Amino acid sequence: MLLRTSFPFTAFSLSTATVDNANKFPFSSSSVSFLSQKRITDRFVMSVSESELSNNPISPVTDIVFEPFKEVKEELQLLSDLPQHSLARQMFSDICEAALNEQINVEYNLSYVYHALYAYFDRDYVALKGFAKFFKEASAQKRENAELLMEYQNKRGGRVMLYSMTIPRSEFDHHDKGEALNGMELALSLEKLSNEKLLNLHSVADRNNDVQFAEFVESTFITDQVETIKKISEIVAQLRRTGKGHGVWHFNQMLLNA
Repeated sequence: MLLRTSFPFTAFSLSTATVDNANKFPFSSSSVSFLSQKRITDRFVMSVSESELSNNPISPVTDIVFEPFKEVKEELQLLSDLPQHSLARQMFSDICEAALNEQINVEYNLSYVYHALYAYFDRDYVALKGFAKFFKEASAQKRENAELLMEYQNKRGGRVMLYSMTIPRSEFDHHDKGEALNGMELALSLEKLSNEKLLNLHSVADRNNDVQFAEFVESTFITDQVETIKKISEIVAQLRRTGKGHGVWHFNQMLLNA
């Protein structure tokens, strides 16, 4: 008895001949082609005709063909030609790299100014330790921001370029406002400037279609920057009410214990 069934690409003829009977088929030098068309299974002899194979060619499901070795050929050549350049760099423009280095410089300059404010309020004849603590922490935060930007620059395959920093003022007393209010108003102005620089950095990423860079700036810096501006704004508003007298000392104690 012969059974015949169809599969997606070939048609097979199955015979109920036993393996013992199948082993009786002659295997001569002229039967090499036969071996490619006839295979002995557990209890069946399966044969495939060449005409049936030719009538069922294998074709891709879609017209999209992925050829990875061909598509990475250009990238492999680029890696070979530029051995001293970053291996991780991909779709990171020179404009984004330069803007990132500028923001690193901004953060370091802000840290420098805040460190000068810390040194001023820590003087023995000023002795406002709470304000000194506040500005020392602000300086450390800006330096940490600069380091985060440097790490990201290296992660994307850019090169960190450190620029010179502006020498900050060393005196922060003001005849009408006093040193505390004057220092905090300066800090508020600097934080707003920093926010403008970060927004500009974000727009550079958008203009260059660098989604990953834009997301990094937004999630790492911009949200915290808005909260910092709000916090210092409240301090300025409260210092304006206290004036230059005894209320500054009480505000200093609040910052010291925070």
